[in-house]
Amino acid sequence: MRKSSRRSAGKSHQKSTLPQKICAVCGRPFSWRKKWEKVWEEVKYCSDRCRGAAKKKEPSAKAGEE
Repeated sequence: MRKSSRRSAGKSHQKSTLPQKICAVCGRPFSWRKKWEKVWEEVKYCSDRCRGAAKKKEPSAKAGEE
């Protein structure tokens, strides 16, 4: 007997064919993800960790007011 393999019918993607960007913080390339489908143009960071690091680097708007 042969074991059946689990493959989605017609919805397979090769990672090499997906769009990529370079992370603004760490400089590593990252690939498109389904959850970013509608906001891909706005995505700048590869992870929550890099997004958090970017926010720490930004000077606070209130600091310049005084």
